[in-house]
Amino acid sequence: MKIQQGIGSQWKLLLTGLVALLVSTFAAVIAGMYLGSVRDVLELIPALMVLLPASINMRGSISGIFASRLSSSMHLGAFEVDFSDDSVLGINLRLSFSSTIIIAFVLGIFAYIICMFFGIGNLGLLDIIIISVVSGVISGIIVIGITLIVTLLSYRYELDLDMIAAPTVTTSGDVVTLPILLLTGVFILQLDTGIRVMFFGAISLILLIYSIYSLSVREDLKDIAREIVPLLISLSFIGTLAGLTYAMVLDKLVAYAVFLILIPPFAGGCGSIAGILCSRLATGMHMGAVSPSYMPEKEVFSYFRMTYIYALIVFPLLAVTVHGASILLMVASPGLLLMILITLGSGLVVLTLTNVIAYITASLSFRYGLDPDNFGIPVITGVIDLVGATVLVAAINILL
Repeated sequence: MKIQQGIGSQWKLLLTGLVALLVSTFAAVIAGMYLGSVRDVLELIPALMVLLPASINMRGSISGIFASRLSSSMHLGAFEVDFSDDSVLGINLRLSFSSTIIIAFVLGIFAYIICMFFGIGNLGLLDIIIISVVSGVISGIIVIGITLIVTLLSYRYELDLDMIAAPTVTTSGDVVTLPILLLTGVFILQLDTGIRVMFFGAISLILLIYSIYSLSVREDLKDIAREIVPLLISLSFIGTLAGLTYAMVLDKLVAYAVFLILIPPFAGGCGSIAGILCSRLATGMHMGAVSPSYMPEKEVFSYFRMTYIYALIVFPLLAVTVHGASILLMVASPGLLLMILITLGSGLVVLTLTNVIAYITASLSFRYGLDPDNFGIPVITGVIDLVGATVLVAAINILL
């Protein structure tokens, strides 16, 4: 009976995660279709392509940390629907909002440095920072709000937040951040320079000062911020390198615009699958079910196996859907067979690498007294951005 219950529980977890992955990944195709439809804007403002992966990644990372920490608190029995300053929910909400503003500001600086060094576009430092902060705050509030709703529903209906948070957060980051970033960029660049400097510059500065102040005066926020903010700053730089990878082959991506459609759901699918793994590892270590040993235990290999099951189902279906979207939008595609080969092959390579990195990150952080909830998802999403971009572009270059 216990064995049957165990098997039933595993199937329930697998199906819960699979449904969330399928819904979220194919919802991200909508973001990809939007990206494919605005390829002219990317050609005119290629700096936005550098900023795009990192912006999406930061929305997913910050909200992913938020959801993962709340999930662990649910499993440990410490979660309650309380928005007060000293509650688990209240602390994490304020931390997420303040981190969003700080990272958006830093991200703008990184994007400008990379664009200037590689001669991509002609946007100034102020323009990129304003675009990053304004779009980051708007999309960040929306994605954090969606994450909060999912958390409360999971708590209300006793669902495992580990299995649905990562797909939901990743997709929200794709669908919300992408259009807001591009629309913000186009809107701001149409304004007079003086207006941009005075109005949006002042808003960005005020928000930054507020965020730094709020994280420095509260000891509970300060301790968590010491772990999270430096990590997110490092990973935001990695995200801009992913954007650079795409920007360097922008001509080919525009010529075969089907790959612009593929980028958001592919990165989102990899991030969602890896995010489920990270959340389960963190929860398992908090509850003592998984030991942070040098070699993964048998239980951990069952987690790895689930990621490959998801990959073998999600990526071929994704390739078919993206190819169909390219026909609908009448953009160039190399054909269905090549799309399946590129998508599935790249996905399996990326997830194999992230399985290893996810386990090492969770084990080391837990072993050295740090919270794996704060490290697993942001490290993995940052790595997936760069590794995913590199593997996907390499596969495109090799097979086309």
